Amino acid sequence: MEKTVLYQFLIDAPRAAAIWSVLLVLALGVLTALVARPEPGPPTDRTPDLPDLPDHDDVADQRRYAGEVAVAAAGATQNAGRRRDAWQRAQTELDRAWAAYDEAETAARRLAAATAWPSPGTPRTPAEYAARERWLHHAAMTAYWRGDLTGRQLADALAHRAGWDPRRHPAEQEVFLARVVRDGRLAAYQAAAQRERDAWRAAELAADAARALSTEAYAAAQRLRPNPLPVPRRVVAGRPATALRWRPARVG
Repeated sequence: MEKTVLYQFLIDAPRAAAIWSVLLVLALGVLTALVARPEPGPPTDRTPDLPDLPDHDDVADQRRYAGEVAVAAAGATQNAGRRRDAWQRAQTELDRAWAAYDEAETAARRLAAATAWPSPGTPRTPAEYAARERWLHHAAMTAYWRGDLTGRQLADALAHRAGWDPRRHPAEQEVFLARVVRDGRLAAYQAAAQRERDAWRAAELAADAARALSTEAYAAAQRLRPNPLPVPRRVVAGRPATALRWRPARVG
């Protein structure tokens, strides 16, 4: 009987030792995990995360771009001013051209009304035709020096071309001259009106470009300004600033 009990003990003892060893290893593992477990500390006021600062190269590029846009905006503003002044001058020239045309039109109508009456009879002699020719040449030269006729028109009058006829009565020649002057001033007015329209269009385009560049320059300057950082809330005195702290876990 004693041999049987001893024999059973010798067989079961190693098995029990192995089981206890496994249990001991598991217990040590659990204890290690409990000791290393983080525990949240007391509630504290956290400082908000600060935004990432821009890279130095990006800031330099933005600063250079803002400078270039500012220079372009200043140049565009000056160009818009010059275009506006040119348009105002074109307006003044247009008003003058209209006044000159209106004056010539009034004179032509007055002379045309006067020719409704028959021309006074004159003897048709060589002397009379020579006098009429001299009158035509003198009237054409005077109109040319006043600026009412161009050089080509004066040449036509002296060469008796393009409707200039020295055989006509001086009254008829004066009406013809008035109509030529009126037509010339009408052409000058139309040209001035076209220049005024072109100047106005150029001034509008320059003003639009100046406004667009000024807006872009302002936006580029705003992008260079540092963004206002949020003010962190005050931390309670005596409390740690960390959100988590490590401490040994309580056993038992």
